Amino acid sequence: MSESMEYLYPSKWIASASTGVRLACELRIRIISGTIKKGTVLSENKLAAEFEVSRSPIREALKILATENIIRLERMGAVVVGLSEQDIKEIYDVRLVIETFVYERIVKMDTTELVKELSKIREMMEVAIKYNDADEFSYQDVLFHETIIRSIDHSYILLIWNNAKPVMESLILLSMRMRLEEKSDDFARVLKNHDLYIEAINSKNRDIMIQALHQNFQDVQGKVDDLWMSQQMLTKEREQ
Repeated sequence: MSESMEYLYPSKWIASASTGVRLACELRIRIISGTIKKGTVLSENKLAAEFEVSRSPIREALKILATENIIRLERMGAVVVGLSEQDIKEIYDVRLVIETFVYERIVKMDTTELVKELSKIREMMEVAIKYNDADEFSYQDVLFHETIIRSIDHSYILLIWNNAKPVMESLILLSMRMRLEEKSDDFARVLKNHDLYIEAINSKNRDIMIQALHQNFQDVQGKVDDLWMSQQMLTKEREQ
């Protein structure tokens, strides 16, 4: 890949990834940011020339993006589909489902080490803000939530997370960059919300967790109640 080209996606996040994956990350964030418009036809030859690579990693990248439904593969090339408001809403619905499920499992665990790990990540987030580094803040933000999800050691929940993560990560990165430029004071609220997550996990207090979820997701009260009820019913069925 060309060293002189200006990239939107942080190269340090994917330094050890294959060229195809790195290309997918860059094309994904360009599509989600609107730099590459909906309806654009992506040509393998043109992309190979632009990024100064062979067509093979371009094909790999386009296949990855096609599985995420942000492009559509056709004979003429790949057509950019992009993300609709409904797509974004559904991505955050997935996050809500995952985090609610995970917390229901966490309340039955020893969370001492998890709380320590999350507290360290929270400190790194605060350091990133001091240095006006939205990219590092975004990286630590995603790591914070992924650490919570990994803590329950549930392979299929992790699979769902990993499938949603690439698009979600780009949305978070773009959001944090915009926040730094336009309303940097809002980072204090974001940090406080992560404090609520840590407090909820440490105390295993459901009300605090709902408060934390409210800060991340709009109109979730009914959804959270329904999801928790479903988890409790499933647990009882397994125990019978």
